[in-house]
Amino acid sequence: MVYTDLNTPIRTIMTPGPVEVDPRVLRVMSTPVIGQFDPEFLNIMNETMDLLKYVFQTNNQWAYPVDGTSRSGLEAMLCSVIEPGDKVLVPIFGRFGHLIYEIASRYHADVYTIEKEWGEVFDPEEIITAIKKINPKLVAIVHGETSTGRLQPLEELGKFCRENDILLVVDAVATLGGVDVKTDDWCLDAVIAGTQKCLSVPSGLAPLTYNDRIEKILLERKNIERGLSEGSINKRRIQSNYFDLSQIQDYWSPDRLNHHTEATSMLYALREGLRLVKEEGLKARFERHLLNEKALLAGLKALGVELFGDNRYKMPVVTCINIPDGINDESVRATLLHDFGIEIAGTFGPLKGQIWRVGTMGYSCSKKNILHFLGAFEAVLIKEGAQVNRGEGLQAALQVYDNIRGE
Repeated sequence: MVYTDLNTPIRTIMTPGPVEVDPRVLRVMSTPVIGQFDPEFLNIMNETMDLLKYVFQTNNQWAYPVDGTSRSGLEAMLCSVIEPGDKVLVPIFGRFGHLIYEIASRYHADVYTIEKEWGEVFDPEEIITAIKKINPKLVAIVHGETSTGRLQPLEELGKFCRENDILLVVDAVATLGGVDVKTDDWCLDAVIAGTQKCLSVPSGLAPLTYNDRIEKILLERKNIERGLSEGSINKRRIQSNYFDLSQIQDYWSPDRLNHHTEATSMLYALREGLRLVKEEGLKARFERHLLNEKALLAGLKALGVELFGDNRYKMPVVTCINIPDGINDESVRATLLHDFGIEIAGTFGPLKGQIWRVGTMGYSCSKKNILHFLGAFEAVLIKEGAQVNRGEGLQAALQVYDNIRGE
């Protein structure tokens, strides 16, 4: 086992997050800290906003990170937009839809849900039918559901919501930077991401973007004191100070009104991670994730294991594998970690103990990692007594890479 200076082991991380951090990002995190109102730091903030607009594929004025894990971005958006009694529709097809429901209900929304069996996604018409029945203020939905490895189509839903003056808030925590997320083209009003997945930056910031429809609500709630009774003010005021996007927006505006002390080293990391995305180019980055997914799937199929879920809507960056009968979930993962230094994930809820989840995100999405995992996975399955096609998984994956090289 190889260890760092801090006596922590070096792992091959192939979970749905966190993932391996790009070495360039790690290096910039050791850059000396400067003041948050230093002109050089203000330039870093401006560059980060521009880079985020590129990755979100948006012309929105606002694109910046909330300090905290990806959940902080979800909470900031929902608490800043939802007022008590607002109707909110949450389509649920995995764990993180339930999380959105919980957050919205804590801010006293009137939350409606529709649900799909884990492993499936919604036909857009199913959601549209529910919208027509409920007439919500906003729909909040997950794009890539890592608990099941499924990707929810959004374009048709976004256009319907825009045409009918309904806000669409999207959790793209697991997809931004690895999967196409077309904020403007799909008519998404707000999109929230995380640093620790396809952007290959440590957990600690939640990039988000939103349009003028969202900003209008923020500004209205910011200025509620005028002409309202104290009870009405308390009802309409954004309930959180830390997550109040109307205040955080002021901090990221040219006025730089102080709201918090910025997480300086994390912002260095985010900027570098975004620079890496732009250097690679979105199209090339998406193609890299698809290529390594193709090799992984070819290897798993040749090995003889079964995949979980509706493959038509599989996330390119998360692959879910059915655990063979008689094979112990935790034993396989423990052996992969102890003997090969590879970490994959189990899951939770109704699928706990039934599937493994393999992440191929950002810097972790590489030919080296795919081949390392397939060889180790085969060895561990054989050790555990599973019936597999010995030697065929790696050969199938290599053939995928050879075909690309020969084109």
